[in-house]
This record gives sequence, structure tokens and C-alpha cells, in this order.
Amino acid sequence: MPASIRPRRRPLALAAAVATATTLGAAALALAPAASAAEVPLTGYRLTWGIKESYRSYVTGPWAQGTFTASDGATQAADNGVFTFTDGQGTYDTTTHSVRLAFQGTLTVRSTAHGFTRVLSDLRYDSGAGVLTADLVADDGAKQQDVPLAEVAAPTGPAMTDLGTTLTTEAGAFLGSASYAHTAGDPLTVAQQQTTQSPSPSVPGSASPSPSTSATEPAPVSPPASATGSASASASTSASASPGAGSSPSASATESAPRGDIADGTLVWGVKESFRTYVVGPVAKGTVTASGGAAQAAGNGVFTFPDATGTYDTEAGTLSVAFEGAVNFKGHEDGGTYGLDLTLAGLKATVDGGKGELTADVTSLGETSRDVVLADLTAASADLTPKNDVLTLDDVTAKLTAAGAKAFGGFYTQGTALDPVDLSVALTDDAELPSGDSGGTGDTGGSGGTGGTGDTTGGTTGSVTGGTSAGTTGGSMAATGADVPVGALGAAGAAAVAAGAGTVYVVRRRRTEA
Repeated sequence: MPASIRPRRRPLALAAAVATATTLGAAALALAPAASAAEVPLTGYRLTWGIKESYRSYVTGPWAQGTFTASDGATQAADNGVFTFTDGQGTYDTTTHSVRLAFQGTLTVRSTAHGFTRVLSDLRYDSGAGVLTADLVADDGAKQQDVPLAEVAAPTGPAMTDLGTTLTTEAGAFLGSASYAHTAGDPLTVAQQQTTQSPSPSVPGSASPSPSTSATEPAPVSPPASATGSASASASTSASASPGAGSSPSASATESAPRGDIADGTLVWGVKESFRTYVVGPVAKGTVTASGGAAQAAGNGVFTFPDATGTYDTEAGTLSVAFEGAVNFKGHEDGGTYGLDLTLAGLKATVDGGKGELTADVTSLGETSRDVVLADLTAASADLTPKNDVLTLDDVTAKLTAAGAKAFGGFYTQGTALDPVDLSVALTDDAELPSGDSGGTGDTGGSGGTGGTGDTTGGTTGSVTGGTSAGTTGGSMAATGADVPVGALGAAGAAAVAAGAGTVYVVRRRRTEA
């Protein structure tokens, strides 16, 4: 191993993305007024990274006969798992839309067979430069600061989750073999720490009991143990149940024809889990409000749109259905004016041979566009076979269209995976819709909300406000840590950081040494 590992600073990467983020600030869905040249302090984050799985296996295996010792706030997941570094602190620069966080924790690597001891500490992640650095102590005992360990892929959305890493030349030298240099390391995740739950910090995703986000998402607010959430859960007996359905599930007097008019139905869709989290999180500090008969599941969960009307043809495999209800996302309030004010209403879904579209009337900052094709739909099967006079399509894949991306003001790019769609439609008046339609999973790559049928009855208005429930039906914001839209930005006030496709600029600040 070289006697010296020379740290170097990497030039700021992705300069074009800065311009993109700036441009987004002026888009139709501008998420904040012009930022001031101030730094907003951030606290309470964790960074999870395993270096490289094969390296961990080598150290603890029969060749090196070594150990990993995590201390000073760092932990290692069971079974020689990944490492978590805690107490991330730093600042968010509202002018450059950059954030820096330094993390606490020390990792000591020892080998009995090979006689080496290496120490890694003070990890810092700079997403603007796309680099993870650390202070290192190698076999010669000399401490070297700010050594680049890995180049980190830019986020493709607002989440700082499972980011690809490539080990550097310096990392190869520190790990003891040049063969590690320029190879893929373990994915990296930055998430807000959960302060009121007591499980040991482990690999993101190791515990995801929350209904609305996975454990890989930063927890934007306190845990979801509110009385409102509990009450609403018990009260969610079914906004999706067909109105007037009696308790007797007797067979339909008239069986459904192969084609005809839809009698009733529900659409369960969360739009995008990370977007919901972003809106009520510490950046936008906003609200999510379901109205007009629509309902939102507890824990900032998915939405149920009721009272379906339309037509079907089971032989041709076609379905055209419209739903009642609306959902409003509002945030970035400044003197009574909101930088984010987006309403989706008049949702319609069409399916033909397993493919289809999801459209909506989109109102952004007071301007309305009718019948915007938000998403391309792909069902698991082209078959439309009713059961008990009910057609059900679960986990229909939804991907953002170009028009949908424009409707979101460039917040996400075309092709971005949205929450899956669940459809249940009754083909006869006395067909009984499922009493607990699943809301499906949230954002692709993480487990999502339970969805259910919402926690309000049709006609009431539910509002989730900054992570706490407001009104009679909201439910508390789930304190999970997962695909944050911006959860990695914590209390920072820069919405541009939440706009995906490489425009997320999170620059971690080095912790000042005592």
C-alpha cells in the first residue's frame, strides 16, 4: 500500500444542472421566490453506505480474518451489512441551491491475517461535485483529510436514495488494492434520522412498517403515531364502497353484459409518493388536500377518487372511465402567496389492450389546462374479465408523459415512474366494490402507502399539513425514511433541489473539528 494517499479536491460537477435548477425556479410551478444569499442550517441526517460488499466479505473472510468496528455514532447492519453514519449537520445555500452535510462516526478495519488497521471517519457528501470524502488513517498512522472515496451519481429525482457510487483511485489505495479503483461501490443513501423511533439504525429498507413511504426515504416529520391517524384508520370503512350498497351481498339480478355503461367505481392513486412527502416536508412546508369526494389515506397516503362513470367492453378489452374528486398540493407560502399551488381534478383513465392513459384537469398557480395526459398506463394483462360484476386492475404502471412533466413545471422528467394506479369499477348497480381497495405501492423502488379507500367518506375534505393532519380526515405524516422528494434537504427551503433529473444539488458541509 502506498505510504501516502494524496487527497485532492474535485472540480464542481454538473454545472449545467445549476442552470436547470435556476430555470425551474421560474417555471409555471415555481417552487420558491428568488432565494436570498443566506445559508439555512441543517441537522439530523444519516448516511448509509457499505463501501463495497466484496470488500466487506474479504475483510471478514478466511483470507484477512478481520473485523469492522463502528463507533462514535456509526453502526453496522447485521450479518456484515452496510454502515450508517449519523448526526449529519451542515447548511443549505439558498443562492446556489447547494447543501453540505458532514456525518459523525468512525469505522475501524482490522485484519489479523494481514496485520493492517485502517480508520475512516468524518464522512462528507457533496452532491454538487458528486463526491463522497472522508478522513483516513492508513497503516502509516498519518491522518489525511478530505480524501475522495467515491464518485456519486446525481439523483434522478428528488430522492437521495440508492445513488450509484464508483470507488476512486484513492479508495483503492486505502482499501489495499488498486483493483478496487474505478469499480462500482455500494449504493449510497442520505436520509433524515428518525428521532422518536427506537430500532437500531440499519440498512435503509430494513424496516418499513409505514403505510406511505419506505425506510429508505428521509423522514420529513415526526412518526405516524397520531390519534388522528388511528381514528382515521378505523374510520376508513370505504370511500370506495358503492353508495347505497346494502349489507346483503346477494347476486346481481341482472348480470353484466360484455359491454355497457359503468355503474360505479374508484381509482386509487398516490400521484407520486416522493412529491407528497416533499409538499408536506420541511422544505415546502405545505398541505395536501383532497376534496370533492376524493379522500386521502392516513399517513399522507394515496388518494381515492370515487363515483366512476364511463363505458366498458370486456370482449374488446377496452375501458373508459371518469372519476369525481380533486387533490390540491400547496406549499412555499410567502406572505399569503404560494409558490406551489397545483390541483388535479377530473381524472379519467382509458385502457385498450392493456395500454392506456391517465388524464386530469390541471390547475397550476391559477391557470387551468383541461384533459392533460399525465401518464401512460400499462396493465399487467390485457384481459378484462369481471368477477362478481366488478372489473379490477391493480398495480397499473404509470409513467409521466411530456405533457405531464410540463404540468409539473419540470419537477420531474418525462418517463419518471409515478405511483401505480388501482382501478375497481362496478358493471351493474348492485355489484359490490371491494371495501378496502389497496392503494398499491408508492414510488418505484420503495414500498409505498397502503392506500386503502382513504380515511374519509365522500364529500369531506382531508388535509395533511406540514406532516400533521388538519381537518377531519387527513392523518399524520408518516415518519419513514424513504425516497424523499427532498427529504435529504431537511429544513432547507430550496424547492429546486427537489426537481429530479440531475438538478438536485445537495452539497454537504464539512463538520468543523473541535
